[in-house]
Amino acid sequence: MLTRRLLLSTGIAAVFTAPWRAVSAAARQPFEVTRSDADWKRLLTPAQFYVLRQEGTERAFTSPLLNEKRPGTFACAGCQLDLFSSRTKYDSHTGWPSFYAPLDQAVGVTRDTSLGMVREAVHCRRCGGHQGHVFDDGPKPTGLRYCINGVALVFQPDNPSPR
Repeated sequence: MLTRRLLLSTGIAAVFTAPWRAVSAAARQPFEVTRSDADWKRLLTPAQFYVLRQEGTERAFTSPLLNEKRPGTFACAGCQLDLFSSRTKYDSHTGWPSFYAPLDQAVGVTRDTSLGMVREAVHCRRCGGHQGHVFDDGPKPTGLRYCINGVALVFQPDNPSPR
């Protein structure tokens, strides 16, 4: 028999275990670049592995890329696919690098219902690495805010300084 206690405990358990799902919607899709968890762990830092492969989130205001203002391209830290141009980066005051648009054919979006919320998760089109989320409170011309974990990105300046 269903009781309120059973329904409540089941609902609470679902909310608290959702972030630790073993396989995300993005991870179930076929990608050009696929590796085992062991291979990803060898290639990525622990923080990158946590965000890119386990859909984690870095702490706000901790990424050096938050204040990156040089012209260039932001690429996936997992497979180096170019994802965002510095021309679309802006300060959203959220604590994460934010962009109003990705490069063409660079990212995919899946529904994320973890933490009891419904959001749109952003992942790299080539390797499936979790980048962050997209929200509809961004600036013109798109009205979108791609809120991206800096640790999931590498920055490639347009004109690297000579050594």
